[in-house]
Amino acid sequence: MIEFDGPVIVTGTDTGVGKTVTTAAIAAQLLSKGTTVEVVKIAQTGDDDDAATAGRLSGAPARCLRSYPDPLAPFAAARRAEAPLLRLKEVSDAALERTADVVLLEGAGGLLVPMGEDGWNVRDLAVELGCPAVVVARAGLGTLNHTALTLEALSSRGVEAAVVIGAWPHEPGLAERENLLDLPGDRLGCIPDGAGELSPEVFRLGAGEWLAL
Repeated sequence: MIEFDGPVIVTGTDTGVGKTVTTAAIAAQLLSKGTTVEVVKIAQTGDDDDAATAGRLSGAPARCLRSYPDPLAPFAAARRAEAPLLRLKEVSDAALERTADVVLLEGAGGLLVPMGEDGWNVRDLAVELGCPAVVVARAGLGTLNHTALTLEALSSRGVEAAVVIGAWPHEPGLAERENLLDLPGDRLGCIPDGAGELSPEVFRLGAGEWLAL
């Protein structure tokens, strides 16, 4: 099982899998144990504010390093906005200059999405920092392949990883129930679907039941 000590990447098998709510749940659970936590959204695209959501739900300080208006991969969104590309060193420096015990670095989209200058991705960041990753996966059909590919891509670069199901349905079907048995990798737990709509107080209490950190 991965250790939460220093920087930890939170990535996903795809976009919309529940990375932000998972990041918030991890932060809330660590805070409840007396660990100090900072949440960093590496790059935000579109109208959402993932850092604000993670901070509100968890109670941890949260910030975003760079934001772009178009809902695209950060590299493409920066190009369209004619904005400076995010540099890998800029993000690694932000992680290493932390004041908290743990800094959770939430990516954008899936593991290999181009984030900035020279097309670096969050796997490159994990290698640069020598830190583990949490892979947020879907519950339904197709997730076995996507999760296995993501874990293989991390393992090929020596990055330790664990898996969280980012939105476990209240009424799981056959595929979800079987996937729970067959999903590859070490698992930290499941976040219930709709958890992001809970009040912060209820969310923080639930985090201890959803995750085994």
